[in-house]
Amino acid sequence: MKAAVLIEAGKPLEIEDVIISKPGPHEVLIRTAACGLCHSDLHFIDGSYPHPLPAIPGHEAAGIVEAIGSEVRTVAVGDAVISCLSAFCGHCEFCVTGRMSLCLGADTRRAADDAPRIARPDGTPVLQMLNLSAFAEQMLIHEHACVRIDPDMPLDRAAVIGCAVTTGAGTIFNACNVTPGETVAVVGCGGVGLATINAAKIAGASRIIAADPVPEKRELALKLGATDVVDAMDDDAAAQIAEITKGGVDHAIEAVGRPGSGELAVGSLKRGGTATILGMMPLDHKVGLGAMDLLAGKKLQGVLMGATRFPVDIPRLVDFYLRGMLDLDSIVAETIPLEQINDGFEKMKKGDAARSVITFG
Repeated sequence: MKAAVLIEAGKPLEIEDVIISKPGPHEVLIRTAACGLCHSDLHFIDGSYPHPLPAIPGHEAAGIVEAIGSEVRTVAVGDAVISCLSAFCGHCEFCVTGRMSLCLGADTRRAADDAPRIARPDGTPVLQMLNLSAFAEQMLIHEHACVRIDPDMPLDRAAVIGCAVTTGAGTIFNACNVTPGETVAVVGCGGVGLATINAAKIAGASRIIAADPVPEKRELALKLGATDVVDAMDDDAAAQIAEITKGGVDHAIEAVGRPGSGELAVGSLKRGGTATILGMMPLDHKVGLGAMDLLAGKKLQGVLMGATRFPVDIPRLVDFYLRGMLDLDSIVAETIPLEQINDGFEKMKKGDAARSVITFG
């Protein structure tokens, strides 16, 4: 099969022919239909987050099950599925307390002395990134790294549910528990931020303020449900948000991974408000609350994958799309072939478009 392989950090991905293994007892072979380009991939590609190489990135995907292992019970051949980068074991402390996104997934990977799931023709292993490696024509993953979905769901739209939408919408519904009438600010209007805005609208937030330096993204945020927009680079952006909401927001969600964005989120809170960090910050960066923030009852939290309960929440998000509530069509800016993947990441670096999605013929 063809795959986009990261050979050296900081260098473009290379399209190679690689060999994929047959499914083990709890493994699923999926024919990849679509995979979104996520900023998290870019962190590994540019080397700001280290990963052993060579490896195949890609984690925001959807496809069709082609084969299953002998013990697989959750999906069947022919099922449409969405991938989950947080492959969950199902029996650890985090899984049994409903925090599947925090599972380390040790039981969902092959043992070190097993044959690799992916290799080059000469037998050299190619590492899986985030349990998936979806920038490839096929994926071989644990059955708990995918969820069966309604077959009526378009797979090029389903793909973005695998990361951007589960992260953004899950944060609104699960981590923040936004209730009708509360106010929300979202800092960063990429795929995750736009999904967060759309979900805040679904949840009934009274004011949804989108903060982004790119005018086109602010316009898109308004289309997806934002009631107000501000330029995130304005020196008084936090003051503007406080003026719009008469004192600050109940929830401020950082969705891009910039230190300044985290500061804006914290600075936008009302008394008793909560700031939630979703973006992958520089590894040496710290986000904090000052003494007066703490006295004012403000809170700070980090959330991984929107605290999503994958087998329950992903089908619900699909249903939201099919019912016309979740606007994935506006989040997906373009579909491109695998051969244009490096061009897609160059567009991402410019920051003036939403989601690019690779589609496989």
